[in-house]
Amino acid sequence: MAKILPVGVLLINAFIWGVSWWPLRELQTAGLHPLWSTVIMYCFAMAIVLLYKPSVWRALITHPQLWLLLLASGFTNVSFNWAVSIGDVVRVLILFYLMPAWVVLLAWLVLNERPNRFAYFRLMLAMTGVFIVLLPTSSINLSSVLSQSLSFADVLAIVGGFTFALTQVLLKRMGDTPKEGRLFAMFAGGAILAALAGALGIAQGWVSALPEVSFYWLSVAALLSIAFMVGNAALQYAAPRLPANTTAVVMLTEIIFGSLSAVWLGAAMLDAKTLIGGSLIFVAAALATRQN
Repeated sequence: MAKILPVGVLLINAFIWGVSWWPLRELQTAGLHPLWSTVIMYCFAMAIVLLYKPSVWRALITHPQLWLLLLASGFTNVSFNWAVSIGDVVRVLILFYLMPAWVVLLAWLVLNERPNRFAYFRLMLAMTGVFIVLLPTSSINLSSVLSQSLSFADVLAIVGGFTFALTQVLLKRMGDTPKEGRLFAMFAGGAILAALAGALGIAQGWVSALPEVSFYWLSVAALLSIAFMVGNAALQYAAPRLPANTTAVVMLTEIIFGSLSAVWLGAAMLDAKTLIGGSLIFVAAALATRQN
């Protein structure tokens, strides 16, 4: 019974992240690159936290370990928001949710939760699923997967899943730090890393500059920022109260929320490879519940 509330709160986070691809694409259609959307959303979120508690930034000085959370959360938001804006939503979500497999390794390294043979089996099952999802239809070898089928959105999804797993593990490890400090660090990470990536992208010519300000995209960005604040607060509440693997499994519902909405709105396609590979990843993560 003690886990019902954290799990329910975590489902709110999964729903918000699962359907966030739609407003992100709306913003991109309005001329706002997903990196700038991320900057605006998290600057707005940081401002609200600072209004609530002006001294919250001091937590980054008194608890320097929060900088690790800032970096992990920043990479997660940059990678995920960019990936769902440019890639096939279902494919991105499946690759992002290698996350429970990464938790097996990161929980060992960071939390000293040594994996058993069953955990290694889950890891191998998940990796097999990824190989199938990425496998080109014309060839069956690893070099073809890496050279022909791994898109930029795929890379972003995989990196985002890894750093999201790291974020969850760090939240569990840093459960004794101030919750407002953790929340501020996560928002700051999204804003700072997205701004740095955007500036680098403009210099290299693969990111467009900020468009002319409009009421429409400012409103959408503000609403999405509030939604992400709610989602991050939900994760902050639930992650320290649940085993790392349980959190990872509950978050798998994001695949369901995202896939159903994407297929319904025509933003994704479901083929046999994606269904088979995605099923293996889903099963591998669901099996983690038996460990707890």
